[in-house]
Amino acid sequence: MKFSFHELAETELISAIEYYESCQHGLGLSFSEEVYATIDRACQFPMAWESIDSKTRRCLTNRFPYGILYRISGKEIRVMAVMNLHRKPGYWKDRK
Repeated sequence: MKFSFHELAETELISAIEYYESCQHGLGLSFSEEVYATIDRACQFPMAWESIDSKTRRCLTNRFPYGILYRISGKEIRVMAVMNLHRKPGYWKDRK
């Protein structure tokens, strides 16, 4: 499957990469690699991950406290949020 980002999810990813990189050189790259590995798992097994609502699923990263929230549309996964698990849980629900 292919994937694409909701524009706000892409902004979240970039902000989180910048944050981790500011904490420690190279940590932003590690975070980015972990997020893309998580998206790859979701693409390979789109129905395997936890259902959040009737349209959205969540796949967790292994090393960082983040979840990748996505929706399946045909043969594509649309990443709706790169969600910090310590953040308010429903903030992304208005995204179309």
